[in-house]
Amino acid sequence: MMQKAAFYKTVAELAAAGPERIPAELISTEHVIYNSPASLVFNSPGAEGFGVKRAGLAIPGSIMLLVGPGCCGRNTTILSEMSGYSDRFFFYTMDETDIITSRHLQKIPQAIREICESSEKAPSVVMVCMTCVDALLGTDMERVCRKAANEAGIPVVPCYMYALTREGRKPPMVAVRQAVYSLLKSRKRRGDAVNLLGYFSPLQDDCELYDLLKQAGVKHIREISRCDDFDEYLAMSEANFNLVLHPESRLAAQDMEERLQIPSIELTRMYDTEKIHKQYGIFSKVIGVSLDDRPYKDEAEATAEEFLKKYGPVRVAIGEMMNGDAFDMAAALSKYGLDVREIYGTVTAESFVRLRQLAETNGSIKVYSNLSPTMLHYKDDESIDLAIGKDAAYYHPKAAHVFWNQEIQPFGHRGVTTLFHEMTRAMEGHRI
Repeated sequence: MMQKAAFYKTVAELAAAGPERIPAELISTEHVIYNSPASLVFNSPGAEGFGVKRAGLAIPGSIMLLVGPGCCGRNTTILSEMSGYSDRFFFYTMDETDIITSRHLQKIPQAIREICESSEKAPSVVMVCMTCVDALLGTDMERVCRKAANEAGIPVVPCYMYALTREGRKPPMVAVRQAVYSLLKSRKRRGDAVNLLGYFSPLQDDCELYDLLKQAGVKHIREISRCDDFDEYLAMSEANFNLVLHPESRLAAQDMEERLQIPSIELTRMYDTEKIHKQYGIFSKVIGVSLDDRPYKDEAEATAEEFLKKYGPVRVAIGEMMNGDAFDMAAALSKYGLDVREIYGTVTAESFVRLRQLAETNGSIKVYSNLSPTMLHYKDDESIDLAIGKDAAYYHPKAAHVFWNQEIQPFGHRGVTTLFHEMTRAMEGHRI
């Protein structure tokens, strides 16, 4: 009997094939999806981290009405038990009559009015979270929300938890980012104000980006997660420009440019200090101000050197359930001198810049897909010393683990420094 094994391709094989010939086993739309650790979180975004439901509550003072069958809201009950969320979630549970007749659409404005009347403090906005049921029904939820806003006297904004759209131009996490900035109105712009778009939680406090922006004369650095109230949120309309730190915020930035005439600049999270330094250099030229990131770069590189001096070229597996791109991190850690053996990630056309880079230095790295049903047959490579990412830790229970999926977001050189500190702690704890 032939022994079954998890499907993989080496980075050399993928780089040689090119983005036009990505194997079907690595493309989620080409097969049944396996609920591995990563896809479990993806399919149930309310259960952990920032999925559509929690992200929709990023606006200060907002509440959410989740409209859908009971099964769609079960994970939200767990999220609603978290600190600060218990009084912000409300449910409209659809029954068979609602689904057949669309009766629920007439009741949503009434439900919102009752929620607002029963609240001790009037919400700043009501987010109406819709599920795949209304996607299949073809519901014009924007019209329903406009009617509800007129009746309730406060803004009502739709957000869509449509798993059906995850492969399209506007997947759920892209759409919800656009939704949370949709209430911003045009204001006089300030030359000393900048918005950071991308995440629903802030960058780490010691991230050098804050200091570099202050070097450029920026006095007001606004992130939606650091807005204390609705007025601070509205003040984001004053920004001279937006810094887009995550590609899923591109559409939101484009919308703000069209509506509010706020242009945007994109910075990418990377773990190679040379590439980070080069990116800051390009940013400096765009804004016309000289920025000095070298102290942060030197610190990050010294931390990496110290790790290699202490532990040598440890054998690493890198997953996608972490704060970063698995292929970018693999290329960076390989450059620092670590021995990357495995990557668990979604291969896209954008991945091939790093795949080709990796192919030149270590073409034998194995690339797996968390979503491939063949992962049922994955066998742990017990030679792995360190697993980065929650999924990689699942596949390698005996290795040292760095989950690297904290809510506070790492970025830039300080992100690299913090990563190597976490890797050091994991190795030290593993050897005790």
